[in-house]
Amino acid sequence: MRIASLSSDFYSGNRTKIEQKLPAGAIAIIHSNDEMPRNGDQYFPFRQSSDLLYLTGIEQEQTVLVISKIDGWPTTLFIRRPNKMLETWEGKKLEIDEARKICGIEKIQFLETFEGWLKETMTLTNIVYLNSNEYPKFFPSIISRDERLGNEVRNRFPLHEYRRLAPILWECRAVKEKEEIARIKDAISVTSEAFRAVLKESKAGSKEFEIEAIMSYHFTRHGATHAYQPIIAADVSACTLHYTTNHQVINDNSLVLLDFGAEYGGYAADCSRTFPISGHFTLRQRQCYEAVLRVMEKTIPLYTPGNTINSINKQVYIWMEEEAIELGLLKADEVKAAGEGVLIQKYFMHGTAHFLGLDVHDVGRKDMPFKEGMVLTCEPGIYIKEEGIGIRIEDNIMVADEPVNLMQLIPKKVEDIERLGQK
Repeated sequence: MRIASLSSDFYSGNRTKIEQKLPAGAIAIIHSNDEMPRNGDQYFPFRQSSDLLYLTGIEQEQTVLVISKIDGWPTTLFIRRPNKMLETWEGKKLEIDEARKICGIEKIQFLETFEGWLKETMTLTNIVYLNSNEYPKFFPSIISRDERLGNEVRNRFPLHEYRRLAPILWECRAVKEKEEIARIKDAISVTSEAFRAVLKESKAGSKEFEIEAIMSYHFTRHGATHAYQPIIAADVSACTLHYTTNHQVINDNSLVLLDFGAEYGGYAADCSRTFPISGHFTLRQRQCYEAVLRVMEKTIPLYTPGNTINSINKQVYIWMEEEAIELGLLKADEVKAAGEGVLIQKYFMHGTAHFLGLDVHDVGRKDMPFKEGMVLTCEPGIYIKEEGIGIRIEDNIMVADEPVNLMQLIPKKVEDIERLGQK
């Protein structure tokens, strides 16, 4: 089931945000994602570039958007020309009127006209903004279509001035409009249903991928997909932060860490929960779990305008260190000698927050001051490899003077987890 696009006014508004930040006479070029080969003659399911989706709502491959600030030279969208053969094999492609209805762009042309149009346009501008994925921890071996196009344009037109579009897109995308918050809430609602089903249906002796199957069923029945490869990690596997093999047997006393979320209409939820497969926490499991939950409850009020991810991380490391001392994992004198927030990274080695939206790790810097309407995760954890315990609890928080927990209805208190997990 295809989720309907948001209104064309929404996408027009997003383009206006970008246009207002471009200098007069400039253009910005944004390309669709590649279709990625899987094996043989198969492709992976196509997922549109988040930047192009944000600006147009067009989910079709082989699409180019050029935002123009040249007087008398309109913003233009280029799409594939539909034909009967293509429709027979791949399904219907957008006609110009259909694309216009989605994105609200008046000037739409077929892709074969792009080369000639670009050559003429480059005679009218000196400044070109090129797009690329600047996420600092992502190092793909494949060059994106945006980057390839950028390299081609630079080579063909070497005397122009080229600038980065990503900082402008990051600033605009980071603050969510009400339509985007609604989509994130939809994704969270589907995620909540899946989690409740996991608590009810999972059992000792099953494989981790059987829990993944429960999630997938509930996502699919609502037209959603996984926003990322889910983590279903029992016992010591939960101490591997990005464990995704999901093939181990879940034993009677296993503690199971879930990190998963639905993507609905392009927008992601990102949820972590940890639960005992038996339906009851052991004393030690409960001690560790409630330590993480206490830190989480103290951290959520920090998601206010003007704060940053860096400042939250610093504070949470200190709070987690205090909890680790109470749990007997660290000694107070050693913590004091090493300095606050240092030794805890043996047991809590990741950050507490990242931005969320069209991407599960959405655009935004760790030093970017929060603004009202931004959405971030809150995800403290503790990982005790020698005890086979890995715990992470994660909610999605909207920045406000009084932060809004968008996942407040997804159970996380010990009593609720045990009650819903009764078999």
